[in-house]
Amino acid sequence: MSDLPLEAQASPAPPAPPKAGRDLKAAIGVGLALAALVVGTVLIDKRAFMVVLVVAIAVGAWELRQALAQRGLVAPLVPLLVGAIAMPVSAFVDGPEALVLTYGWVITGMTLWRMADGLDGAVRDVSAGALIALYPCLLGGFASMLLAAPDGERRLLVFILVTVFSDIGGYAVGVLIGRTPMAPTISPKKSWEGFAGSVLVCAVVGAISLPALLDGPWWAGALLGAMAASTATVGDLIESSIKRDLGIKDMSQLLPGHGGLMDRLDSLIVTVAPVWAVLLWIVPPASAS
Repeated sequence: MSDLPLEAQASPAPPAPPKAGRDLKAAIGVGLALAALVVGTVLIDKRAFMVVLVVAIAVGAWELRQALAQRGLVAPLVPLLVGAIAMPVSAFVDGPEALVLTYGWVITGMTLWRMADGLDGAVRDVSAGALIALYPCLLGGFASMLLAAPDGERRLLVFILVTVFSDIGGYAVGVLIGRTPMAPTISPKKSWEGFAGSVLVCAVVGAISLPALLDGPWWAGALLGAMAASTATVGDLIESSIKRDLGIKDMSQLLPGHGGLMDRLDSLIVTVAPVWAVLLWIVPPASAS
């Protein structure tokens, strides 16, 4: 007879956690709600989407600032939030030159703001602010430039499709047949099989969406999708590296099943700049229908 107490013998074993490591129902529900918000505002009015974009960048910047502050890296908050608003807006109004110029002014403002509180640790804090101003603020500004084109709504939809389906393809294939870790010390659940699934799914989505939405060649869409899968994966790994270094699981608990908003933006903000550049080359706005 077992030496365990009767209560322990009768208690069923706790259910194993899902292989994906998150609440799937909550993740799907929140993901669908976010997708509806983004796609809906894109289709309704460019200004509505700009509001969503600015809020998302500001929240993402705040989350990253809070995470870095746990390690004593306290970015100046006010100039950072001003920059989170100013960078996407300036990029939408006046393009890449305005985006870079605004970034420079934000760094200058953070430096002066932090120096007014004293010099002890100022370089450390301004460096943290410069990182956040770049990621997600400046990179997020490329979404504004996608939208600013005459056919910007369709360009943005192509970007969203090829990036979001990277997560979907990688998640599905990784759960089903993922065996070979891609970066076990950074993101143990990410596998090479899942990455291959991301590339394949995104290539198919790109080959369909680019001709359908922008009248571009299907093969260019397939290459765009494969590139987006690669940069989206890099974005995931960058965020995972930051979180692992900081000793946190999620940037926040804002989104059930996902963590923080930055946990959803990581792949998007790294992918948007190369997608903007490639679309500018493949389908110049002047020739878009």
